[in-house]
Amino acid sequence: MEYAYRQAAESDIQALTDIYNAAVVVGGSSADIAPRTIEQRRAWLDSHKAPYAVFVTEAVRGDGTRQVVGFSALSVFYDRAGYNGVTDLAYYIAPEWQGRGVGTFTLRSLLDEARKRHMRKACGIIFADNAGSIALMHHFGFTQFGLMPAAATDSTGTMRDMSYWYLDL
Repeated sequence: MEYAYRQAAESDIQALTDIYNAAVVVGGSSADIAPRTIEQRRAWLDSHKAPYAVFVTEAVRGDGTRQVVGFSALSVFYDRAGYNGVTDLAYYIAPEWQGRGVGTFTLRSLLDEARKRHMRKACGIIFADNAGSIALMHHFGFTQFGLMPAAATDSTGTMRDMSYWYLDL
């Protein structure tokens, strides 16, 4: 399967919401404890001002049709000017597309975007038991710099440890 990567548009709001809410409902990858509305996702998308942005990953079929199968974001790490150039990463893959290389393609593309946008560090904050995301962090050479025990609850009511990762770009 071929994948494509592009900046998210208003027309992607439904797909962004559906993919994110699927992750929220299952638990294990978001500290949101309830699904988000279309309006909340739209506000989130709109909050990403340059150099930050939201992107979609599309599966491209042989006939040229495309389907959004994941999304990712470069977000403000901390809202003080001294942290400019440090970005918080996020990525979510539709459940039926997980385990098919979409996460690797998405994170590679997201890191390329971070470099193009002159970011100097990328940070990931991940539930410590999220094996798929931890494997991606290792794959791309991120370094774990912290672990916060019992830091966040997910939608299933499970209290989870948070792991903190960074990559010098």
